[in-house]
Amino acid sequence: MPDLIHHALRQFIVTALATLMALLPSLAVAELSITNGSAALASQPVETAPEWVYTLRPGDTLASISASLLQKSANGQRLLAHNGLAANTRLESGDTLRIPVFWLKRQPEPARVTSVSGNVQHISGSDGRKTPLTGQSLVRVGDEVLSGAGSATLELADGSELRIAPNTRLMFNRLTQYGKAGMVDTRLRLQKGEVHTRVKPLIEGGSRFEIETPSAVAAVRGTVFSMQTNASGSSIQVKHGAVDFGRPGQTRRVPAGYGASVEITGTRGMSIRQLPPAPAINAIGPVLDRLPAELSWQPGPTPMHRVDVFEKESGDWVQSREVTGNRFTIGQLDNGEYEIQLAALDHKGIAGMPATASVEVDLQAIEPVLQVPAPGESVNDDMPEFRWQLNGTNELARVEIAEDDSFQRLITTSEWAPESKALPSRPLSPGRYFWRVVTEAGGNSVATSEPRELIVNGTLPPVRIINVNYLDSQVRVFWEKADTAKEYRLQLSEEPAFRNIIKEADVADTTAALRLIPGRRYFVRVKALSEGPLASRWGPGRELYLE
Repeated sequence: MPDLIHHALRQFIVTALATLMALLPSLAVAELSITNGSAALASQPVETAPEWVYTLRPGDTLASISASLLQKSANGQRLLAHNGLAANTRLESGDTLRIPVFWLKRQPEPARVTSVSGNVQHISGSDGRKTPLTGQSLVRVGDEVLSGAGSATLELADGSELRIAPNTRLMFNRLTQYGKAGMVDTRLRLQKGEVHTRVKPLIEGGSRFEIETPSAVAAVRGTVFSMQTNASGSSIQVKHGAVDFGRPGQTRRVPAGYGASVEITGTRGMSIRQLPPAPAINAIGPVLDRLPAELSWQPGPTPMHRVDVFEKESGDWVQSREVTGNRFTIGQLDNGEYEIQLAALDHKGIAGMPATASVEVDLQAIEPVLQVPAPGESVNDDMPEFRWQLNGTNELARVEIAEDDSFQRLITTSEWAPESKALPSRPLSPGRYFWRVVTEAGGNSVATSEPRELIVNGTLPPVRIINVNYLDSQVRVFWEKADTAKEYRLQLSEEPAFRNIIKEADVADTTAALRLIPGRRYFVRVKALSEGPLASRWGPGRELYLE
């Protein structure tokens, strides 16, 4: 009897080992599944692992599908076998194939910056180098974005959008795309601050979007929500869809129209509450041709509201203000289309459901009217004041000064300012100029006045006589050269006040010969002459006497 028991036991062990050996191939290709929240990932056999169903398109072949979608270890024959198809099966357009998610190619895909406003820093995950974030930046796995007083909008590989508020630090822990399958695995860490997200619907069983904070985690599959974190805890507001939110391993489903918060310390559980309803915005014209303009809404139970202004095309976060009452002044916007989001703030300062209004700003610059200086006026000041009248609204203006009336040879300008007077940015040399005023409205509408001529007067230095030579009855006079002089004017008089001029001549050189009557006293002086608006001054007189 014992021999029979030992024999049966040996048979059981052999059978068990054979069964285990048969299972090894499938165990070798098992993969960690993608689960909600931050719970531990468990191994799954291929038969129960997440799958993606691919529909063949015209021109697809088993080889092209394998090359574009599958990792090297997962070839076309394995794909056919996984779908229960024979090795010689012919695939046609419209056929479907089930592909285990972990067979797909995984490629790190950077996030693309679509807009930046103000001071935002980009910290490289590879070398820690900090550079300004720009519209051409690519944010890769391991990078961080640190916003100071600025904000930024980023687009992920699947088209999901992240709006980063001021004073925020966001880390990009994972940015993975599954080949051309359209599925992504995005995991971010919000260390401090606030983000607004618009997550595209994720492919069930394969994609993942998760934001972690020091006190909570949020996992979503396609929704619109805002999330904040600070030293005391984290909170979330769901505008569309649903979010699994809470402490790691203790998440709860938060539906649209609700918010939730988790404290970083203490034993209190997560609180879920309904968000304040969207305010009722009063009608505002779809096109604003004058700024400032007023946005108003119906008074509600809460006095505080938050207004966010976004540029529609770029997603740029233009303004964010908290206001008391039910009015907000819209100003300082360039021409373009904007989306305004208005939300009531609860007693904790958390924004509720937003109401939205779309407006277009279309400001037009109008040609200004020039006032001073008058056309062709001569001025003695090398920093003359220019005045004009603005005819548009919310306009900036500057004066431009050139050597020609086509303004091809621009000399100087004033600074852009919402003023109707200005000084040139540097002194003007004596000469003939043309000036005009350019106005700008809305960042892209420009108007220009007609040009005016202006003469700036100047003075040549006085010319000093440096030597006098006497030879018989002739006297030769020498004087210093003036750099800008075309010629010189010489005067001869018998008295030092030069009230009675006995001789006057224009001389091209810096010397002249005079014939004088011996025994009589004379006085001579010289001044430089020049073309243009340069006034000349006489040099000191010199006494002449021929014995």
